Amino acid sequence: MSTTTGVRAPAGAVGGNALRPDGALKVTGAFAYASDMRWDGMVWGATLRSPHPAARIVRLDTARALALPGVLAVLTHRDVPGRPRYGMKVADQPVLAADRVRHQGEPVALVAADHPETARRALRLIDVEYTPLPALTDPEEALRGAGPLVHEERVDGRRGNIVRHVRIRHGDTAGARRRAEVVVSGVYEVGMQDQAFLGPESGLAVPGEDGGVDMFVSTQWLHDDQRQMCAALGLPPEKVRLTLSGVGGAFGGREDVSVQIHAAMLALHTGRPVKMSYNRQESFFGHVHRHPAKMWFEHGATRAGRLLFVRAKLLFDGGAYTSTSQVVIANGSYFAAGAYEVPHAEIDGYAVFTNNPPCGAMRGFGAVQSCYGVESNLDKLAHALGTDPVELRLRNAMTTGTVLPTGQPVDGPAPAARLLRRLRDRPLPPRPDPAADPFGLPGGQGRTTRGESVHRGVGYALGVKAIGFSGGVDDSSTARVRLSLAGGEPVAEIHTAAAECGQGIVTVQAQIARTELGVERVVVLPADTTAGDAGSSSASRITWMSGGAVQGACKVLREKLTHLGDGPVAAVLAEHGPLEAEFTYRHRRTHPIDDERGQGDAHIAFAFAAHRAVVEVDTELGLVKVVEPATAQDVGKAVNPRAVEGQIEGGSAQGLGLALMEELHVSGGQVRNPSFTDYLIPTIADMPAVPIDLLELPHPDSPYGLNGVGEPPTLSSTPAIANALRAATGLELARVPVRPEDIAEGR
Repeated sequence: MSTTTGVRAPAGAVGGNALRPDGALKVTGAFAYASDMRWDGMVWGATLRSPHPAARIVRLDTARALALPGVLAVLTHRDVPGRPRYGMKVADQPVLAADRVRHQGEPVALVAADHPETARRALRLIDVEYTPLPALTDPEEALRGAGPLVHEERVDGRRGNIVRHVRIRHGDTAGARRRAEVVVSGVYEVGMQDQAFLGPESGLAVPGEDGGVDMFVSTQWLHDDQRQMCAALGLPPEKVRLTLSGVGGAFGGREDVSVQIHAAMLALHTGRPVKMSYNRQESFFGHVHRHPAKMWFEHGATRAGRLLFVRAKLLFDGGAYTSTSQVVIANGSYFAAGAYEVPHAEIDGYAVFTNNPPCGAMRGFGAVQSCYGVESNLDKLAHALGTDPVELRLRNAMTTGTVLPTGQPVDGPAPAARLLRRLRDRPLPPRPDPAADPFGLPGGQGRTTRGESVHRGVGYALGVKAIGFSGGVDDSSTARVRLSLAGGEPVAEIHTAAAECGQGIVTVQAQIARTELGVERVVVLPADTTAGDAGSSSASRITWMSGGAVQGACKVLREKLTHLGDGPVAAVLAEHGPLEAEFTYRHRRTHPIDDERGQGDAHIAFAFAAHRAVVEVDTELGLVKVVEPATAQDVGKAVNPRAVEGQIEGGSAQGLGLALMEELHVSGGQVRNPSFTDYLIPTIADMPAVPIDLLELPHPDSPYGLNGVGEPPTLSSTPAIANALRAATGLELARVPVRPEDIAEGR
């Protein structure tokens, strides 16, 4: 790693490499994840799911299941005590299917039993008679209005299979097209990627003496889960209490509700603690996935390589229910011009309903798909111009003041060109020596190739994404900090609802308290809903927002300490007792995008990342070895540099997976590979070291000048690898993930 600053803060403070309190536990296998939870008297919950992508439920009989010894309850849609539908943005997803199922894996009934195997046996005894219906599985048909309606009556009052159409018009695209001297177009596709977190969905619901329920669950947003649970259970917030349990990865897949409502229903019905824990196959049906996309791009430029216009049409398959499709397609559309200065833009983004599995949030949130399309078409434009792809990008790279297609100027750091230059100037890795390194060539230790048909390719890509919630959302985060004495030493206790999903927010909060209060001992309390809402651990926002809340509470405490005396903290606390402060942090106001031309100041900040991928490709066998995915990224301020590196490495790995191997295969609405045997993710043999070049250009509006880190590397890594493959093979390769047969058969 290299950075723009050479001096680092002490390990425990902001800017230092603070150790994670959960690090040793996770490495040694001692960390308690949600699936490890136990409670006296606990029973097990299980879910019956539809085998059909579209069907009517003709008959549902639970008698045989209820008669099985050890079964305590079998619940159906008739047993939902509150609102029968839920959803993050639109409550259109049934808690349990009533008369119709709209995708394979839709929940139909619940079982509680004294043993997990008994619960699974009971599921097989529930008699369900289905009448299969024609399934709409082609998103292009959905866009055209062909095929059946997925929702005959939509809860948002609209009709048809289009979830949302985002329309952006900026400048005079028609005039710019007439003036353009070189025009290229392309059609690009992205497969359905899964978040593939290693810890499947799990939760424990404990009935309370007050008629409420305590929920211990792995999630990304405690308070939004609470909101949806309260509605479905018919209970007020004070009777639905959530505590974060150990999260085994998330990446957007835990934003939507999974086990929460179902486990709570069973617990309230039986009066017993109920644990629900999905196995790997069920996990593939129990959460949303990255939207598969088909995208049409057209770029026009002068002979000198100056971009004049972009026209783009994005089609995202949202599956059976809304989830976050409305905002995912918006985010993809807002950044369909990429990290470039394009004076004229015409962008149409569509998300549609189908009877495929529901899709929603995944790391990069729509911008991953459009970045792949933009960066692929720019390489095509560079080839048509006879220009080096890096030079084309440098000539058009965003700067501070660049106006986006949505009409918003970029008012923070915009080091797009600087990132590209740092990668371009980096020495290329040496050619692999098969004798010294059997992993150096495609095929690895299997020695599938001896190098006769191996070609090297180098590809670049640049990504930009908004940080935080956008479009007029009044985003906020609350923190409570308490100072007290323990053994004569001051101790700071931090209480927030920020979800630790592996990104390190617990460590960051402690670093901020040490920096602001000057105390060494810091305790971060478990995240739960008795603290104020922290918002979602998503959109690369949580360090900015919850970090700002903790910093604000600490500053209030500093003012109290100063008012009470100028002595050491311990002396002030000894005289005056414990001190406490609560603070709610809000970022600057944003504004909705208008529906007519897609204009508005919707975003609070932008983050940039670039990748240079070096690949070795056996063009006869179609095998690929990613030799080096070097990256450069502006992070504003590395609050914990080691954690920042981990985020960038992880984002690069998921981008490599999307480029080469990760895809849920869905045929006729049926998922064909719901296991890690058949759904491939990068292993240590696939993932090389990631050289990371960090820039720290402070953002003017954020705590410590920090910026979001986790999502941007996922944007640029996939197209950089795809562009490197094209450079090595000369093939169009217009779809990711690229398969060996795509290369070997010259597709």
